[in-house]
Amino acid sequence: MSNIAPEPDIQAESTPTSDLGAIRRVLVVDDSRLQRRILVASLKKWGFEVIEADSGEAAMAICEASSPDLVLSDWMMPGMNGLEFCQAFRKMPVDCYGYFILLTSKSEKNEVAEGLGAGADDFLTKPVNADELRARISAGARILDMQRQLSDKNRMILETLDQLQAAYDTIDKDLIQAKKIQESLVPERSRNFGKSCVSLLLKPCGHIGGDLVGMFSSDQDQIAFYSIDVSGHGITSAMMTARLGGYLSSFYFDQNLGMQRQLNGTYTLREPAEVAAMLNERFLADTGIEEYFTMAYAVVDLKTGLLKMVQAGHPHPMLLRPNGEAEFVGEGGVPIGLLPDVPYEQFELQMDPGDRLLLYSDGFTEARLIDGEMLEEQGLVDLIDKTGSRQSGHEFLEDLYWALTQIMSPQYGLEDDVSATLFEYNG
Repeated sequence: MSNIAPEPDIQAESTPTSDLGAIRRVLVVDDSRLQRRILVASLKKWGFEVIEADSGEAAMAICEASSPDLVLSDWMMPGMNGLEFCQAFRKMPVDCYGYFILLTSKSEKNEVAEGLGAGADDFLTKPVNADELRARISAGARILDMQRQLSDKNRMILETLDQLQAAYDTIDKDLIQAKKIQESLVPERSRNFGKSCVSLLLKPCGHIGGDLVGMFSSDQDQIAFYSIDVSGHGITSAMMTARLGGYLSSFYFDQNLGMQRQLNGTYTLREPAEVAAMLNERFLADTGIEEYFTMAYAVVDLKTGLLKMVQAGHPHPMLLRPNGEAEFVGEGGVPIGLLPDVPYEQFELQMDPGDRLLLYSDGFTEARLIDGEMLEEQGLVDLIDKTGSRQSGHEFLEDLYWALTQIMSPQYGLEDDVSATLFEYNG
């Protein structure tokens, strides 16, 4: 008995419609010439470009040259049957998905499952009905249309990701260079002034940060040192620190606001309160700048041990005595660049040989611990006791920072820049 429906039945429809628009090229595979002729005639009337193959091997050769949008393949064929052809078709590396319909007289569930497992998308039972064929092709067209839309969107996403990656690589390269420039603002991490010493720590939470530490001296009898924390993070804050580095340069005294040139050409150190007022005036005079910064700035006479300091909204400096006692000093004050005409007050400390003064940013005291709480001032005192309060210089600061990282919450990590300035007075 023939498996081919009467010819008029398969040719009932003639005009192509928009619901088949996703399918243009159809491959018909059947060892029966008559069956191919009937299918091809209707497909061409519906507006498709149709290619014929009389075997699975011939169909594979066609697909390797140019993959079709839709395949209509008989299951039972000599040589490579439809199931084997479907498996081979699915293994082909192609850019676009091809819809595969198996033509078969098989209707058992296990046979249908076998066909789906081989990669077939749909089945048509012989004899083929024109309306059913048209409906199956329409369903396939919708699937292909969605697949191609998804592919186009994925391609756009990949192209956008490539562009973003290129932009990120450029920004990352610039930030690495910016980090080197920012590091050059702190060329010395430790420096001896006679028997005394100033040590610096600067650990940005990203490539670049908004903290700045430094020191300078007009002679061997007086030195100035400071700790600054610019509001915010990232590039804007880093640019602010670069500007501050110029205002407090340890190399170019004529540009340093902390220095005052004398008639004989030498330089003396300005009072801390005067330096704070000058910085406040400079930053408020610049329009468009919304950032401000906190600062602890000190000047010390190494002969007498008398230290003068201004605290402008910065965390309270910590005075460490040789016997292990710790005392927080200062009264807070107003950040610089926030309000005009602020009267900055300075205070004095009498330092004795063996005393140390620690200036630090709130990256220390506001660090999140494993329990979710902040370290705070007492926690900093405890941390110093645990790390060995008698260590000195840059080693003391590095060990203190390392100890902080060991108790920080991995969930939050380093949320803010961490910096510190340590002055050790030894007479």
